[in-house]
Amino acid sequence: MSIKIEIPAGYGHSDEELSFIREMGVNYLNLNVMPPHVNYDDMMAEAQRLAKYDLYISDFACPPLQKNADIILGTSARDDEIDKFISFVKLAHAIGAPLVSVAWQPNGIFRTGCCAGKHTRGGASFFVNMDEINARPISNGRVYTEDEIWGNFEYFLERVIPVCEENNVRMALHPNDPPVPSLGGVPSLIYNTDCYKRALSLAKGSTALTVKMCVGCWLENAQFGDLMQDIGDFNKSGQLSEVHFRNVSAPLPNFEETLCEDGYADMYAILKRFVNSGFDGYMSIDHAFHGYKSTGGRLASLAYPTGYLKGMLHAAEKEIK
Repeated sequence: MSIKIEIPAGYGHSDEELSFIREMGVNYLNLNVMPPHVNYDDMMAEAQRLAKYDLYISDFACPPLQKNADIILGTSARDDEIDKFISFVKLAHAIGAPLVSVAWQPNGIFRTGCCAGKHTRGGASFFVNMDEINARPISNGRVYTEDEIWGNFEYFLERVIPVCEENNVRMALHPNDPPVPSLGGVPSLIYNTDCYKRALSLAKGSTALTVKMCVGCWLENAQFGDLMQDIGDFNKSGQLSEVHFRNVSAPLPNFEETLCEDGYADMYAILKRFVNSGFDGYMSIDHAFHGYKSTGGRLASLAYPTGYLKGMLHAAEKEIK
């Protein structure tokens, strides 16, 4: 398969868990690592251990750096935090990871809750009610302006892109989720296709900034953009590096995150568009159901939707060829 299937993972999985991933026929990990292990010794040892299972880090992520409020909101600690991000990019190069995650979301994704819903077959899944989210108080002490958020993003790029280029590491930028103009008093950086184009233009021709196309976000907001057109355009320009593959029950203002086959979008048609466009980057199931501890938790809950994705991909490639 030209598209490389990856799976979300964490630092320090057991040998059995790594064997479980390998048995899925998956070789790439979107690896999330917390600060205590963001150092050369721990990560080189982890990368070498993963390689014994034919597993490789495709997207290297550190949640406190990926969604860093000091960087995004431009606090007095911004420069120190950017220095940490720069060190993270260099570490990604050292362990052979081609991508690092970025999401301009100082308060993370916004969800109303996680429970069994009408469309989740009894599984616990995230859901959104925008009336509830819009009624919440502001999140960071004051309301920020769009100019502030974009200015802070440009400042970040000016410092980080040269380091990415020197180390042959690219940043995969995720949309704001849910993709609406503002959340918690902070304007969203990426909530439609035009926002992505504006962000990429600030990279001034560098390939260090790329699109992490979250299909779920395009589907959450019916006004995000023309998904089929965007797949072709971003891939043709070389700006599409990674895909999160997720369906939802309906567009905003309310939705549940569902299995591929249970949402409102035709995920097979969407997948065929990726294949037809020649996309050869990384693709993963975005959010799995919460899972059950006795059956392996969230990692095990990724097995079925990942297998479903792989089956669709085999079928799409066979059909198109």
